[in-house]
Amino acid sequence: MTQQLRVAVIGTGFMGRMHAHAWRSAHRFFDLPRTPALRVLGGTDADRTAVAASRWGFDEATTDWRSMIERADIDVVDICTPGDTHAEIALAALAAGKHVMCEKPLANDVADADRMVAAADAATARGVVSMCGFSYRRTPALALARRLVEDGRIGEVRHVRAQYLQDWLSDPEAPFTWRLDKTRAGSGTLGDIGAHSIDTAQWLTGDDIVGVSAMLRTFVPTRPVRDEQVGLGGRARADAQRRAVTVDDAAAFTAEFAGGALGVFEATRLATGHRNSNRVEINGDRGSVAFDFRSMNELEFYDARDPLGEQGFRRIQANEPEHPYADAWWPAGHGLGYEHLFTHQVVDLVRAIAGEAKVAPTFAEAARVQRVLAAVEQSAAQRSTYVPVEGESA
Repeated sequence: MTQQLRVAVIGTGFMGRMHAHAWRSAHRFFDLPRTPALRVLGGTDADRTAVAASRWGFDEATTDWRSMIERADIDVVDICTPGDTHAEIALAALAAGKHVMCEKPLANDVADADRMVAAADAATARGVVSMCGFSYRRTPALALARRLVEDGRIGEVRHVRAQYLQDWLSDPEAPFTWRLDKTRAGSGTLGDIGAHSIDTAQWLTGDDIVGVSAMLRTFVPTRPVRDEQVGLGGRARADAQRRAVTVDDAAAFTAEFAGGALGVFEATRLATGHRNSNRVEINGDRGSVAFDFRSMNELEFYDARDPLGEQGFRRIQANEPEHPYADAWWPAGHGLGYEHLFTHQVVDLVRAIAGEAKVAPTFAEAARVQRVLAAVEQSAAQRSTYVPVEGESA
């Protein structure tokens, strides 16, 4: 029997449910140095939190996140709340000596992100680990792409092309949610899904974005306040009161990488026909890799050194035992799903806490993403052709 790692999750929405599933599953498929134990779930509504805690396997439920952090029987605090609460919760948890998992984006602005980085760095000296939840890094096919790029298989990176397209807000009568309120979400599509593309691109290339030129659009300026009987993403009543949308619906920007590569990024929640299309392609002077989450178990790889008559993208099924994370799951060819990425995230965090692995992405890495988000917003607001990313130099 391994020592328990006692977990508190804050947040009862989509991410809270996904993280709870991951904590509950990780040790059942991977050999871990410590066994996660779901101690307490925190939420804002007592009844809903109690129901979720029982269904997801927690010992207790509470609406007081501060009491969770003060408990001696909690080792890890997992933050799955809107962005405006990330900094306050993370700073308190780190000060209390708790390991922290924080959903992306790290914060709502660079100032809060920097405060979180400083606290995380200080906590590291005391053996406290912190990680930001950019879950797509844990896709076996993308992790394979990272390995190929690191090994020089595509050579010098020249182009980065990233798209993240969704359509759940394409109906102008789709109800208002907290994700459309800048005070809570920080930004809209840009921070919600564009942040994933930024992190993926910087992680895959091993290179930072140093400048951007951007446009943001809000196509639907007001949305109806959701009737309690209308589910998230459902159509609101015709007579419902409307509320102003204070974030972007879509983002498009070009980017310069420190190594000289050119990036093109697009993110939107209004691309009809695209439920969750997350795609990235990296072109180098020796080859290319391309990934589309709609075929999440596959990686496209092109080797420019193949004989001319044999050249072309080839499809790699990334579920062989030698592929990242895949050996813990099913026989080759059976495939993994979205939920497995979060299980892999827990695995990596538990191993980092035990000193068996290096934590990634760190709060510092996540803060670099925050700086790119800020530069994109600045460029769009100023209609500037180029805005350098704060703290980076070309």
